[in-house]
Amino acid sequence: MLKYRFTILLFSFSLLVGSCQSSADMEDQEVVVQNENIPPVTEDVFASDYWDDAELVWSDEFDGTTLSEENWKFETGNNGWGNNELQNYLDNGNVEVSSGTLKIIAKKESVEGSNYTSARLNSIKEFTFGKIEIRAKIPDDKGKGIWPALWMLGNDINNVGWPACGEIDIMEYVSFSPNEVHFTVHSEANNHVKGTQITSGPVPLETIEEEFHTYGVLWTDKYMKFYIDSEDNIKLNFLRPSISNSDNWPFSKPFYFLMNIAVGGNWGGLEGVDDTIFPAIMEVDYVRVYQK
Repeated sequence: MLKYRFTILLFSFSLLVGSCQSSADMEDQEVVVQNENIPPVTEDVFASDYWDDAELVWSDEFDGTTLSEENWKFETGNNGWGNNELQNYLDNGNVEVSSGTLKIIAKKESVEGSNYTSARLNSIKEFTFGKIEIRAKIPDDKGKGIWPALWMLGNDINNVGWPACGEIDIMEYVSFSPNEVHFTVHSEANNHVKGTQITSGPVPLETIEEEFHTYGVLWTDKYMKFYIDSEDNIKLNFLRPSISNSDNWPFSKPFYFLMNIAVGGNWGGLEGVDDTIFPAIMEVDYVRVYQK
């Protein structure tokens, strides 16, 4: 909102009978007048330098030896998670913080009716728009059956359900298809149940299992651009539909992070599960959020 400032000079006069005092005291007073009819000046989110001055507003670097309870909470259970997954997500024994990285570990062990255990972490903080980066290394290529993911869900999922809440898949990997990564967007209008998801398809990445890579998304009210390692390496560019609504663009609201390794499932277990691949470990170096 633009503001105009006017300086108003207030004069004090002392009135005398038959004359006025010529040496009046003068006082300056500043008054702010707001003009609500003038729209705010906004930046062009499509400008090439738009993200240059984005500032780091939140991160977890996974230093130390314990997971931050201020940043993360466990989501537990062995209910299949809507995808017929096989793991039991536990809140102990499947996460380690050491040597500057978070380790999420999927194991072959029987707990409460499941033959596999793993961990699923949700961030406590939520974010709307920003440059999101997660640097991670996928589990070593040992065989079929695991489904690691770094992703986000709309914070209203408990009220509207999935996929109406929206889902942003910053990185997905299935071990029956090594050396590839996937970027995907889900909504009520576009999701894998209907076969209408917005996806990059398999993106070749020969060193995904051997090296750390940065998986990022540039997220504004107008687009989401997914990239690997640098902002100019865009692999999926999803523009807000010209006629948008909550069904096709539920992405202008707070989202939270999720990090997990699923075992089996409709996609991860498409070609079965090789029990010799466990333990399977995904390492996360950091999660960072930059905003304008």
